[in-house]
This record gives sequence, structure tokens and C-alpha cells, in this order.
Amino acid sequence: MFKGSIVAIVTPFKNGKFDEKAYGDLIQWHIKEGTSAIVPCGTTGESATLEYDEHYRVIQVAIEAANKKVPIIAGTGANATEETIKMTKEAQKLGADASLLVCPYYNKPTQEGLYRHYKAVAEAVDIPIVLYNVPGRTALNMLPQTVARLAEIKNIVAIKEATGDMKQVSEVIRLCGDKIAVISGDDFTTFPLMLLGGSGVISVTANVMPKDMAQMCALTAAGKIDEARAIHYKLDILNAAMFIETNPIPVKTALAMMGMIAEEFRLPLCEMSKPNRDKLKDILSSYKLI
Repeated sequence: MFKGSIVAIVTPFKNGKFDEKAYGDLIQWHIKEGTSAIVPCGTTGESATLEYDEHYRVIQVAIEAANKKVPIIAGTGANATEETIKMTKEAQKLGADASLLVCPYYNKPTQEGLYRHYKAVAEAVDIPIVLYNVPGRTALNMLPQTVARLAEIKNIVAIKEATGDMKQVSEVIRLCGDKIAVISGDDFTTFPLMLLGGSGVISVTANVMPKDMAQMCALTAAGKIDEARAIHYKLDILNAAMFIETNPIPVKTALAMMGMIAEEFRLPLCEMSKPNRDKLKDILSSYKLI
């Protein structure tokens, strides 16, 4: 479940509401293109602007659309432990295969507080848990020693590592061995992270080029390094384009240009500036995506 190209899927909106039809179509496309698993309600899914009922509905639609063809790893992290437990229990009840839990943001707990947070959630549910370390969003770095402590807990089985720091990734892998799967949280680090011993990526870029991302991960895992490296460099410009502005603005704009979803966001996110939009359009054209 925790290997290969896992898409951090967007949440399409239409006239202010969750667009279930577009969402289901995206998931069917990902299954055909070789995506290994789906993450609903992550950062790319605009989870911060979903109401509780919407959050659960997005997870439920993902589970129903995937129909057990690929696993669903539901984003249920929050900055309060009780809230995280509540949402993770609901995701388990709905039938999610695992849960992705971002480090508690804004309140900046200590490493001991982080450990107790994840331990409390793990003890409250039975499904596998994926830790999510993204200091750029949370203002908090989960240190390798803390990851190693958490890896001793039975149902904490993976970490999405989005520091972009290969030294830290290397230390996590050295300390944890095979007790935890290490997954890239930044598309541009997927190839080097897998060479260090990581198992794949939770990807933004896979939203628009799922087949290529899946192939790169499969080739790297199979030891076909030269072929994988070629795809890594092929995707390099697109990976950067997905962060011309705050994620998920570029990726949703790209999917709208590709005719797959409506170009709609929730405030405080808004449409791209014209210069960046033009730049993104040129890049998508160069990849023959539009």
C-alpha cells in the first residue's frame, strides 16, 4: 500500500460544492494510468477548507470510486489530538485503508508532544497510520529520533517526508530500517529518496501525469536506474511548475486547462496571476497535456 506513485488528489469544486462526478472520473483515470493509491483530503485536496461533513464525503466517494482497486489513504490530521482521533475513527468506519496524519500545525508541540499525539491516535484506531512531516506548512520538524520512536508502534507504518532534506531522510531510514516505509512528500525528491531506500511518493505532479510518475517509481524500484533517471529529468520542469504558486492552485489550474475539472478554489486560495497562468499554460503545452 505504501509504495509507488500515490496521488495526493485534488478536490474538485463546482459552484461552491464538491464535484463528485469529476472526482470519481479522476479516480478512474488514476486507476487506469497505474497510480498505486489515492490520498483524499490532503494538502492538495484543500482539506483545510472542507467542513466535517464534506471531509467525510470526499473520503467516502474516493472509497466508493476506487472500489478496492487501489487503497485509499485518508487525510485526517489536525492540530488537536482529539479532533484527529475523531476524524481518523470516522475514516476507519467509512472503510479507508489507512490514514495520513500531518504534524499538528500552528501550536508547535515539542518532540515529546508529537510522540504523544501520534501514539494517542494510533491507540485509538486499528488502521495503519502514515506520519506526515512538512515543516514548510506546519512550522515544525519531526526529527528522525522521534520517527524512530513512533516506528515501534505497531500500526504506525510509514512517513511522508516533505522536508526536502536528503540527510534527514537518510537518517530516518538508518534509524528505522524496515519498521517504516519512507515516502517522498516532494515530487522533485522522489528519485533520490527512492535511491536512498524510500518506497515511493505521495505526489502532486501525479495529478496531471500519473503514468509517468508511476513508471518512474516502478523503474527505480526495479533497479532500472538510467530509465528512471530519464523520467525524473523529463518531469523536472513540470514538478517545479506545480509550485509556481501555492499548491494546489497550479495543479487545479492545470487540470482545468486539461478539461478534467472546473477551475474553482475556496478562499483564501484564489486563481493564478496572469503571468504565472501563461507560464503554466506554456509548460503544459510543451508536455502536450493541452
